[in-house]
Amino acid sequence: MKPKNRGNMSLGDWLKGVLTRPQEDRALVLPSDEPVSIADVIARMRLIQAQLPPADGVAHFNKMYLAVTEDVLDRSIGHEFEDKEFVERLDVVFANLYFKALDDYTLDPRSCARCWNPLFQSRHNSRIAPIQFALAGMNAHINHDLVLALEATCREMKRDLERDSAQYRDFCRINSLLAEAQEKIEPWFKKGVLGILDRVLGQADEAAEMWSMERARENAWVQTEALWLLRSQEQLAARFLLALDRTVGFAGRGLLFERPF
Repeated sequence: MKPKNRGNMSLGDWLKGVLTRPQEDRALVLPSDEPVSIADVIARMRLIQAQLPPADGVAHFNKMYLAVTEDVLDRSIGHEFEDKEFVERLDVVFANLYFKALDDYTLDPRSCARCWNPLFQSRHNSRIAPIQFALAGMNAHINHDLVLALEATCREMKRDLERDSAQYRDFCRINSLLAEAQEKIEPWFKKGVLGILDRVLGQADEAAEMWSMERARENAWVQTEALWLLRSQEQLAARFLLALDRTVGFAGRGLLFERPF
């Protein structure tokens, strides 16, 4: 049966329109209170996952984020952190920036951080692979949100952003736990990363280096160090964050290229 009302449009153009046509995003039904614990964060992610259509690009990122968070939590039981209060607060502040981006985009896309726009705008495009959506979310959340979360948590808890500190050592311990969690979801995550990025960069080994969570988090610490030095220069700090937001958003758009038919 031939599709109707195509006029002079080619079949390829008609199919592209069907596959990429924007869909209306329903507002998620979530508690009004902001999560205050890691258990709250996991519960919020599960609620989000239960309400999103399986093919939604945000669902693919949320699925990865939830799996990693649960696995790291399991692995951290009995693990000795030097500043456990800081670690837990950072995790919550970090996750809340993702939840805020979801809320902001639903209420008014113009109020949402630019770095999240590529994922949210392309979330219903079936010509983009699930792993690309997961990568785009990871790009926005680690390369942008983690910088804000680190700076805000240090300010709130009156901690100095120092390399020779309990906070940095714990941050690195989390990196190791994340690497272990990444191995657990390797069939869905790591191979997908290499498959997508190898098409772009041509070198699977280089792709693995570029998309290591540990390296991305280390880069976020470096960016936060720069922001920390600017904390007394409000206008300059604001320009720094705007440039970071735009740069991360640009990288996200590059990840969400469409697959050919």
